[in-house]
Amino acid sequence: MTDILIAEDEPAILDPLRFILEHANWKVDSVTDGEAVLTSVRKQRPRLLLLDIMMPKLSGLDVLRILRGDPHLAEIPVLVLTARGQSQDRQMALDLKADGFITKPFDNDELIDEVSRLLAKGTVA
Repeated sequence: MTDILIAEDEPAILDPLRFILEHANWKVDSVTDGEAVLTSVRKQRPRLLLLDIMMPKLSGLDVLRILRGDPHLAEIPVLVLTARGQSQDRQMALDLKADGFITKPFDNDELIDEVSRLLAKGTVA
């Protein structure tokens, strides 16, 4: 089972992000466009989705809207990780029920803390 699916189209961000999360002992997979996110989420059912807003084919906000509208996928926690850090971007993501929002460049410790929080929140005791 995949712990974290990363949706990021920039290798300069994806590669270190993947390294950081795998180093924290999470099983990670990645996709590079919005359509692939939907396919992968339906197939793998990750415990957490790290979602960039600006991606080819479908934006992260479109992906989030589709996920939240699907009763089989709506409960997957989504952490938006994006270079678009304006307050309206954050508000749009939160209005679409994102579980968290971090801007790039990100602090590694903040990222690990937020991922840990969201994964723990989704764990059934």
